Amino acid sequence: MPDFAFPPSAATTLPVAGSSSLFPVGRVFCIGRNYRWAPDETRPTHMPAWFMKPASAVVPAQGVLPYPAQTSDFCHEIELVVAIGRGGRDLAPERVEAEHIWGYAAGLDMTRRDLQQQAKQAGGPWEPAKAFDQSAPCTPIVPAAVCGHPRQGAIWLTVNGQDRQRADLAGLLWTVPELVAMLSRSVTLAPGDLVYTGTPAGVGPLQPGDAVRAGVQGIGELSMAVGAGPSAISPI
Repeated sequence: MPDFAFPPSAATTLPVAGSSSLFPVGRVFCIGRNYRWAPDETRPTHMPAWFMKPASAVVPAQGVLPYPAQTSDFCHEIELVVAIGRGGRDLAPERVEAEHIWGYAAGLDMTRRDLQQQAKQAGGPWEPAKAFDQSAPCTPIVPAAVCGHPRQGAIWLTVNGQDRQRADLAGLLWTVPELVAMLSRSVTLAPGDLVYTGTPAGVGPLQPGDAVRAGVQGIGELSMAVGAGPSAISPI
């Protein structure tokens, strides 16, 4: 056993759907705008921007979604999540599905939108807006051997029973294999990495007490309640 200076933090894991197994979460990559938000929108010539969240931001998508500190504009973004099972660098898009994707999930990329706007105006990093505690709720991982590789199907989110986001995976500007291959040109991917693949139109704010339901057809659904504002947090 290594002689750690102090006990290491517990590993972040997600349940595997229909199994007692756990998926060990590594890094979390998030893709920027990657859906057609207008019927006549065409695919850009450049690949989308991406950013990261810490593994500790990932939590099971159930129960209470805490309203975070330092914001008055707490926004939802429903996304298809890709779970990497085999890593590598400079991956070929045509081999990504068969050789590198372990499974899929539905996830929320929660955002402190006011902090994001401030970062954009100042040309600063997005971490304060994106990489906060519990900002990446995620459903259980469904193995690709069970669900296949979804290329179409509904992706949706409601707040208090009212539609906020509703689209189809076929509306992705850049496909999952293209996104994974793109990331692998910038960083060596590893087993356990998650890729949040972008959100459709309709993102919006949440308030304490809101009931959020969301899902990706054939992959998973989530139901969470937005909690009250921040309270004191004990040291870890």
